[in-house]
Amino acid sequence: MTERELLDRTKQFGLRIFKLVAALPQTIQGRAVASQLIRSGTSVAANYCAACRARSKPDFIAKLGVVEDEADESAFWLEFIIDTGLLSAVKVRPLLTEAGEIAAIMASSKKTAAKSQIENRKCCEDL
Repeated sequence: MTERELLDRTKQFGLRIFKLVAALPQTIQGRAVASQLIRSGTSVAANYCAACRARSKPDFIAKLGVVEDEADESAFWLEFIIDTGLLSAVKVRPLLTEAGEIAAIMASSKKTAAKSQIENRKCCEDL
């Protein structure tokens, strides 16, 4: 998956979160969960965009970690919505799956970036 495709995918995730949050009930509970989910869900795209503009490999890896954490938090709130019955599982599950996939992509990307960073250091040590 290219950087552009991931930028689009994370942005679409945030937009889908916006729509889902609008469907939550306007109760104290619904508003509390909505507030948490809107922050974490939209943060996925914003932080991936920041990772793409990272100034160094360690900065890139750290920012990917933030994206992973925010996707994981979004998954938590989506599960919470299902478990509390605020919305039906049928409506929420596709976003929950997407949150898990984004978190897995970021975890894998972090490992790949960290591995290439270590390999680059070894190359420099040989000089």
